[in-house]
Amino acid sequence: MATAVGRTSITNTTFYLHILESSIKSRSLANAKTIHQHFLKQNLNYSSIILDKLTRVYISFHHLHLAHRVFDKIPYPERKNNVLLWNQLIRAYAWEGPFDHAINLYLEMTQSGVTPNKYTYPFALKACSAIQDIELGKTIHDRVKSEFLDDDVYVCTALVDFYAKCGLLEDARQVFDKMSNRDVVAWNAMIAGSSLHGMYQKTMKLIEEMQDAGLRPNSSTIVAILPAIGEASELMQGKAIHGFSIRNRFNNNVVVGTGLLDMYAKCEHLDYTRRVFDTINVKNEVTWSAMITACVAKDSSMEALKLFNQAIVNNNGNISPVTLSTILRACANLSNIKTGRCIHGYSIKLGFISHLTISNTLLSLYSKCGILQDTMRFFYEMEFKDTVSFNSIISGCVQNGDAGIAFNMFEKMKKLRINPDMETMIGFFPTCSHLAALKHGACGHGYAITQGFTKSTKVCNAIIDMYSKCGKINLGRLVFDRMNTRDVISWNAMIFGYGIHGLGFEAITLFENMLKDGFNPDGVTFICVLSACSHSRLVEKGKDLYYSMNEKFQISPKIEHCLCMVDLLGRAGLVSEAHEFILEMPLTPDVRIWSALLGACRIHKDFNLGEEISRKIKILGHESSGNFVILSNMYSTAKRFDDAARTRVIQKEKGFKKIPGCSWIEIDGNVHMFVGGDKSHPWWVLIKRRLDELLVGMKELGYDGDYGFVLQDVEEEEKGHILLYHSEKLAVAFGDVSLRLGKSIFVSKNLRVCVDCHTALKYMSMIMKREITVRDTIRFHHFKDGSCNCGDFW
Repeated sequence: MATAVGRTSITNTTFYLHILESSIKSRSLANAKTIHQHFLKQNLNYSSIILDKLTRVYISFHHLHLAHRVFDKIPYPERKNNVLLWNQLIRAYAWEGPFDHAINLYLEMTQSGVTPNKYTYPFALKACSAIQDIELGKTIHDRVKSEFLDDDVYVCTALVDFYAKCGLLEDARQVFDKMSNRDVVAWNAMIAGSSLHGMYQKTMKLIEEMQDAGLRPNSSTIVAILPAIGEASELMQGKAIHGFSIRNRFNNNVVVGTGLLDMYAKCEHLDYTRRVFDTINVKNEVTWSAMITACVAKDSSMEALKLFNQAIVNNNGNISPVTLSTILRACANLSNIKTGRCIHGYSIKLGFISHLTISNTLLSLYSKCGILQDTMRFFYEMEFKDTVSFNSIISGCVQNGDAGIAFNMFEKMKKLRINPDMETMIGFFPTCSHLAALKHGACGHGYAITQGFTKSTKVCNAIIDMYSKCGKINLGRLVFDRMNTRDVISWNAMIFGYGIHGLGFEAITLFENMLKDGFNPDGVTFICVLSACSHSRLVEKGKDLYYSMNEKFQISPKIEHCLCMVDLLGRAGLVSEAHEFILEMPLTPDVRIWSALLGACRIHKDFNLGEEISRKIKILGHESSGNFVILSNMYSTAKRFDDAARTRVIQKEKGFKKIPGCSWIEIDGNVHMFVGGDKSHPWWVLIKRRLDELLVGMKELGYDGDYGFVLQDVEEEEKGHILLYHSEKLAVAFGDVSLRLGKSIFVSKNLRVCVDCHTALKYMSMIMKREITVRDTIRFHHFKDGSCNCGDFW
């Protein structure tokens, strides 16, 4: 082609027009581009006719950026009078996007003196509805009235469609009712708008009105009403529409078939969904995507992966960003990082990686698979980020136990002026819970109120949990009492909060109120209430609740419930009974069960049983360093330092590292963290001086360090220093030198408070004349005037 053009050097316009027309018919974009290149290389003068034809060629091949560039080269007089070409380019943008280009082109058209015709307005209105530009759409409506086109069925149908898609259904109905001639397309526009906004009853009423007007629904009508039926889960109505489609042979239409498939999926009938899918002879990309989405929604992620592989083969690799995003969700559900990485690479190959939907789903995938480093790396590589991006990273960090990063991300989000939404706050409150960042949590609560988020039960549940874990159980109860709607999770959160604060009687009372209000407890409810009994030494009540699970509520105890019972009996000193319970429990005890009993043996100094349990744990395999620490502590308490040392050597050989004790405290909205023995804090000199002063005061009151918690075989004086610099003592001392006199101190710790620190903090509360609250991994300890609310039972 190129050789022929170059050889003959033909400048005949008719010849070029003929070749360009042939390019369209033969679907050969290369030929059209060759002609274009020839004109550029030879520096030939374009005629307006050639430019017009070349614009249409590029439009037909969906190369709108090239079409627009050629269109702009048409001389103004010819371009001004060529309304048809303006319409074609506006129409192309309105259908394919970018939609704002259609809007800009329409405005350029009107501002340059070109008079739109009745075909221009529907295209411009379609673009307005796509980007929800209501103001411009109404301006076009006013212009339509001024040109007396407000009775034209084509223009009015476009207005109905615009108003309906923008959610202005009353405006759409006003235009619709004024139409003197309403055809099936006009009715379909009204029906589709109602269906789009989930208005099932109104949609079905419109169908009746349409039939009363003597018009019969067509395949487009069926496609329009199916979303409303699906959203309302009206399965019987959906089946009736399906039958109507079969009788009228609409089901052979791939769009109708896909709509039926989607309707059954929303009605949660995956078997019907698959049956419809299998009957569709020619499936398009949307059909495959709908079926894959249905599988993921119904937790059939393995089936979704199989369908995705088939879709790639059947569609010659033609996969949309929506489908890729959905299959990444399937990988996240399965924690299938290998396939997820492959899809990531495939997205890059297809050029879809910049799509926010795909990027955000990849963030979610890496987070759920626990690969936080990759999550963060990909997050910073993303060119564009929105609220969903930050939500994914915040929730991912919380799930992986890195609340500090989640907190920083929330702060960064605000600096970038990206407004947190409801999902952001649901992820943010657990961050405050973990860090015990009460001030930030309270600010978040205020923001949630102003944004109307507290109408959501999920948000209120997160706020209750936040206040409970930040030591403000009374504020948690206030939120609970003011909730408009509660679910089982609300009750569980409040019962759990009472439990960790050692308020067992309040937890049981709330559980009884839950039953009176008609809520059925679930397995989690019993974990919360049994744990509350354990913290408050309510042994008999705990036993009654445990045995009522199966007998009264038909809930079979799981390993977590058995663990609560072993913990309840063990803490109360009923070590032998706890042992018998394990031997008779209906489930095979795992390492956690035996570890709980080992902990009870250490507390109550039953060394013989403790050694027997440690042998069982050794056979089952250690889950973490915790069992080694308990056993080593037990030997140290019995002054069997050689056995303690041997245990630590075995721990090291097995590759288990002791988790360092870490405590943190919030002062003026800033979270300060301390590790045992850490001297790096800027206020270290003041902290050390205050600890030395406190040690003197505590000894005067009778304090004597419990050196059994010093695992090293060192001199007594050195043991005293090791104990003095435990992380919670450092945090409390920092709080004492930072806060005004009388203000309470709140500290969180990543491990259980040791016996020595517990004793020391009771003395400190007397010396400081402050209330000291310490939240460890088990419960809250409220120290006041030399005593703790746990009654030394934890």
